Amino acid sequence: MPKDLILEIGTEELPASFISKAYISMKEELEKALHENRLDLKDIRSFGTPRRLVVIVAGLDDRQKDTFTEVSGPPKEKSFDKEGRPTKAAKGFAKSQGVSLKEVKVVKTKRGEYLFIRKKLKGWKTGDILKEIIPSIITRIPFPKTMRWGEGDIAFGRPIRWILSLYGSETVSFVVGDVKSGPLTHGHRFLKPKSFKIDSVSSYLKKLKSSYVILDPKDRAMMIRDGIEKAVRKIKGRCIEDISLLEEVTNLVEFPIVLLGGVDKNFLELPRDVIINAMKEHQRYFSITDKEGRLMPYFITIANMKTKNPGVIIKGNERVLKARLNDARFYFERDISVPLTDWVQTLKGVVFQKRLGTSYEKVERFTRLALYIGSQIGFCEEMSPTENPGDFLTENFNPTSYRSFSPDPGFLSKAIVGRAAMLCKADLVSDMVGEFPKLQGIMGSIYAGRSGEVPEISVAIYEHYLPTSAGGKLPASLHGAIISIADKLDTICGCFGVGLLPTGAADPYALRRQALGIIAIMLDKGFKTPLDDLIQKSLELLEKRITRMSADSEKDVLDFFKERLKNLLLSHGYSFDIIDAVLSTPWYDIVDAVSRVKALSTFKTHPDCERLVIAFKRVSNILKGCDFRAEKPNISLFKEKYEEELNRVADKIAPVIDKHWQNGDYEKVFTTLVSIKDKIDMFFDKVMVMVEDEGTRRNRLMLLSSIQRLYSKIADLSKLRL
Repeated sequence: MPKDLILEIGTEELPASFISKAYISMKEELEKALHENRLDLKDIRSFGTPRRLVVIVAGLDDRQKDTFTEVSGPPKEKSFDKEGRPTKAAKGFAKSQGVSLKEVKVVKTKRGEYLFIRKKLKGWKTGDILKEIIPSIITRIPFPKTMRWGEGDIAFGRPIRWILSLYGSETVSFVVGDVKSGPLTHGHRFLKPKSFKIDSVSSYLKKLKSSYVILDPKDRAMMIRDGIEKAVRKIKGRCIEDISLLEEVTNLVEFPIVLLGGVDKNFLELPRDVIINAMKEHQRYFSITDKEGRLMPYFITIANMKTKNPGVIIKGNERVLKARLNDARFYFERDISVPLTDWVQTLKGVVFQKRLGTSYEKVERFTRLALYIGSQIGFCEEMSPTENPGDFLTENFNPTSYRSFSPDPGFLSKAIVGRAAMLCKADLVSDMVGEFPKLQGIMGSIYAGRSGEVPEISVAIYEHYLPTSAGGKLPASLHGAIISIADKLDTICGCFGVGLLPTGAADPYALRRQALGIIAIMLDKGFKTPLDDLIQKSLELLEKRITRMSADSEKDVLDFFKERLKNLLLSHGYSFDIIDAVLSTPWYDIVDAVSRVKALSTFKTHPDCERLVIAFKRVSNILKGCDFRAEKPNISLFKEKYEEELNRVADKIAPVIDKHWQNGDYEKVFTTLVSIKDKIDMFFDKVMVMVEDEGTRRNRLMLLSSIQRLYSKIADLSKLRL
């Protein structure tokens, strides 16, 4: 009869960032192990708190399903003598398999007749299987970091203090390290710390709740949301929504209590982002605004304690926050006493990456790259080799003079991009960013405004870090977008150029995120500059630093971007064959490549698409290994009218297709191609291509090659799956 299983690993407080991945992994590994052991179940769920990782399995079979095994033995001629009596070989085979000779059969195979046994293997009891599989599952739970304790050799996220393992009402006994499993669990560390016995899943859930443990993270998150809503309603405010902070505080508590604290109004004179960051990063507090979005002198904190006097906890949190904000005010006031341009020189002493040089070298490189990108999209002039990026920090380019220095829009754009690029990493050496690293870019933007830089520069400094996550906010300004691409591409090409390639397990320089960011910006802004051109330029600027051959680095970087683009398109619902068809042709203009994917996705629903693709597959198959480049067939060598008709239609639609291609109207390209499908079918039905006469054969292959060129720049239609 099926029973329920509870597995709870009780630990010292786990870091919030460890919990979700750990309990999800527990569920996946246990479900996989049960399936491999032929054990059916109705449902499996997992949960986590700072002190426990839990899996609950409902309706788990009480024993394995019986199974059968088939074993072949010696040949028949060696198993029986002339009188048909079993030989020692037959008797030995039966004995070795634990069966009588009556159960041995003779079976015909391709190799001849052999002895054969089909044995029934009785399934084990579930309790016995669980004793074997659970310890190994526990020790395989992944954590970013593990630790050892006592004299044992077990490594875990934090020391294990108890293990509750119950199948039905029976304990599943085993030992992990120095901890033996049993029927006991513990409540909230402070509110109900004593252990208590569990005899079923229902009693487990009820007793935990009465012991101030809300097991399900979803329930804790809902309690926090409801508590916040109730608290801010009292002061007519609004909590700044922060999903990542909500997830973190949810995993910091077992019994959440929402508390409203106050902030000294004098601190509201600090920049908004400084206050919010100090609250979030150091204290895990939620910030509150009024209906107009202005910060209010309050905060929300989530306690893990129910107390008769919450004011004591609130006062303690207010004292800690006051100290943090005092520090922030001190750092801010000291920072703004130094012009932003002065900090740029300090970057010469900051190592970006030991093989790629200092942050100052990086800034110089991507300043040149940014202006090159700007020149390619017609936004500004490129830097000449004799120009020095540091010149953008001189008086000629300062905000009080360069508008009057040259009213030329191209010069002005160059000045803003160049100066913003040279300034955008300056805040890395500020006291504020040293204390609050996540404010980089934000503080640079604030300090630029305080130093008198024009608004475009302040905005570009902030935006060059965007996007900070997949699907995150993108730069709104062209200046910010250009510098963001340049900075990210310099990092990617630099890392690939010195062999720092990301692996499945590690991507310390966030190259995947940065590549996706570049793709997202180029699509958002419609930048049609070919990616291979930008990569070549970036590697050229990195020439003195990289250790690999530029050609190898370029190939690897392009493959890296291609894979990111492919995954992005898949995530947007485009089918693999359509993506593969387009990315098998020149794809470096990302905007254009995505347009082709969209058009081909639409065309795939066209009633004539299937027949057209079949025709083009025939063309591609017969041309494998052939390369006629732009050679045209010789019409004087045509011997069949079907050759002439196919060539005539191809010549007629070629300029039409080229016009649509130039205009980027790919749907019309595909619909125009439909007009040639009947001629291709007729050609293959009536004309033998691979004839003995070499001249005729070659001419017919060149005709088909000219057909293939009609679409080969847009998509390899032969890759479509119908």
